Amino acid sequence: MSYETLQTLWFILIAVLWVGYFVLEGFDFGVGILLRTIGRNEAERRALVTTLGPLWDGNEVWLLVAGGATFAAFPEWYATLFSGFYLPLFLILVALILRGVAFEYRSKKGDAVWRQRWDWAIFVGSLVPALLWGVAFANIVRGTQLVQQPNTGFLYTGGFWALLNPFGLLGGLVTLSLFMTHGAIFVSLKTDGDIRYRARALAVQIGLVAAVLAVVFLLWAQVSYSNNSWAWAPVLIAAVSWIVAIIAIRAGREGWAFLFSAVTLGLAVVSLFSMLYPNIMPNIDRNLPGLTIHNGSSTETTLKIMTGVALVMTPIVLLYQGWTYWVFRKRLSPSQIPNPEAGVLDDVH
Repeated sequence: MSYETLQTLWFILIAVLWVGYFVLEGFDFGVGILLRTIGRNEAERRALVTTLGPLWDGNEVWLLVAGGATFAAFPEWYATLFSGFYLPLFLILVALILRGVAFEYRSKKGDAVWRQRWDWAIFVGSLVPALLWGVAFANIVRGTQLVQQPNTGFLYTGGFWALLNPFGLLGGLVTLSLFMTHGAIFVSLKTDGDIRYRARALAVQIGLVAAVLAVVFLLWAQVSYSNNSWAWAPVLIAAVSWIVAIIAIRAGREGWAFLFSAVTLGLAVVSLFSMLYPNIMPNIDRNLPGLTIHNGSSTETTLKIMTGVALVMTPIVLLYQGWTYWVFRKRLSPSQIPNPEAGVLDDVH
């Protein structure tokens, strides 16, 4: 396998890792944001948290692997991205820590005020990443203010507020609304009773808003910033898939709705990477040099070793996570929650 092929292969594999993260962590974030909207009493909220209990920490592994793969395969990309986007990525990290602590501590004390505070922590810890991931990816596609340094590679000079441009903010609203819809569909798939039907109705309402935002964003991105005309294919397929998901959830076919919602999120990520290729972090001024898979990658030997490790470990990870989802596949009803007001119960594990 040639060096150029390996570079392209790892660009694709990193895109696949982000697809996995957005699809799986996407409904996590959505459920967390909608926790107090869908769950109107403690039994319902405990049921919602319990649906995520066996899954949320495993879903975050996709982010860790995506970050590690980027560091190993494209160190220049990793260095420029994590230094330039330091503040938003730091806010995402703090939010994820807060969210994880909230899941673990929410039911450690049988007090309504205690649980309410941790519910708000779950909300904030889900809202911030759902918004900022969209802002970050939108700015990567749009291009950033990069200066090429003689010895240290590329340096981002735009600052935090430069990321909050109209295109970036629209990207944040798109991921936020998509994740909320995905989460509502997941709740309707995994629960029974009133919250199931409440989540179903909410998924349709938010899904229609997400559809409008996503169409505007993807058309804007493709027309203004895309390098490849063939990137239209995932954009159009994603649009059709989202329409099918909304129709399915409105008809009460939660399984099909979740499948097509997941396909839409995956194709949204694919479309962004398709627009980028072969760039990995372009300059906002396309006449100036930016990072590509060719000038930002590791050595050929490193990529070959990584490919071998990936061929061995990836099937194992997929089998284990698939088994987890299969074991915890049944619906949960608030009526199954044993007297949630009586005391401390572990609703996460």
